[in-house]
Amino acid sequence: MSPLTLSADEARRTALRAQGLLGAPDRRAGVRGVLRHLGAVQLDTISVLARSHELIPYARLGAVGRPAVEKAYWGSETTFEYWSHAACILPVEEWPLFAFRRRAYRGRGHLWGHQVTPETYRHVLDKLRTEGPLTSTELGGAKKTSEWWDWSDTKIAVERALAFGDVVCTERRSWKRVYELAEQAIPAELYGQELSDEECLRRLVAQAGAALGVATRADLMDYHRLKADQVESVLGDSGLVPVQVAGWGAPAWADPAALATEPRGRHRTTLLSPFDSLVWDRPRTERIFGMTHRLEAYTPKHKRVHGYFAMPLLAGGRLVGRVDPAREGRTLVARQVSLDAPKHVEALAQALREAAEWVGCDSVRVEALGDEALRPALEKLLR
Repeated sequence: MSPLTLSADEARRTALRAQGLLGAPDRRAGVRGVLRHLGAVQLDTISVLARSHELIPYARLGAVGRPAVEKAYWGSETTFEYWSHAACILPVEEWPLFAFRRRAYRGRGHLWGHQVTPETYRHVLDKLRTEGPLTSTELGGAKKTSEWWDWSDTKIAVERALAFGDVVCTERRSWKRVYELAEQAIPAELYGQELSDEECLRRLVAQAGAALGVATRADLMDYHRLKADQVESVLGDSGLVPVQVAGWGAPAWADPAALATEPRGRHRTTLLSPFDSLVWDRPRTERIFGMTHRLEAYTPKHKRVHGYFAMPLLAGGRLVGRVDPAREGRTLVARQVSLDAPKHVEALAQALREAAEWVGCDSVRVEALGDEALRPALEKLLR
């Protein structure tokens, strides 16, 4: 049989629903439900409007309390932190699925070129076994010098143990990882599972397909940062079905559940973190939404086009603009704003008002506006 053909619009709406941004949100499942469905929430040190991992459930559920977000992620025995798309919070049920990556790190024998003595490694594990969960500082020091990259032997050892799966991070304190022995932190029925590489990859590809709705091979690779041969080896057994998407120019696969019903429902109007899984892959974002978006935080200031932490504006199921936010006391500052068309001013105002209220601001100030002719209407809506 010929693969099912989807229009570009159908693929876009399928992707939005799969990401929890089309249709009524499942508020009863809450933040943990968002994490379980997405399979991975990326972490990042940048905090402007809020940290990225807080912005992910906010975009899908609305103004969920920020303390509730943190409680759902950390110290709940339902999550752990590991290397997926990048450093990510993952549902604890996925612990067995990353056995292939833990084995690969062990086989390499080192972590990003860092070496550590067996004695230091054993000391770290013994200290955690004796004293319980600790930060790298509490273990003996994170850095040799003030340079961010100059890790101490203890920090190298515990990060190596994290990569190997001997320790796990299930909590952060003041943004510091708290390390715990995996055998103590991971539920026994999960810790004891040792899946084959093939089974790990098959399940991760299926999970990525469900979270993306419809995806190319490159999309599936990117979600958990798998290699081409890894995806290819299990794609036929993943449960995903081949489809053709108009204009994509590459074969695609879809989650059968995503094809069972037409993607309908209310669209979210919201600002998205640049690390949101809807947009974290630039080629996919360009293909689906026609927006070329990149994080400019590490771009020299004079070379930035849209701002330090420009957040795409999602409205009506499309990416229709960008906002580079900041906070000054109880004022949310939109340092730089651009819109694709004047008709999106109301959506922009709604997104800014809701974001301001969520982070405890009672006013919004717009600084640079791409089209100054829109300022009177925008400021009226923001009053």
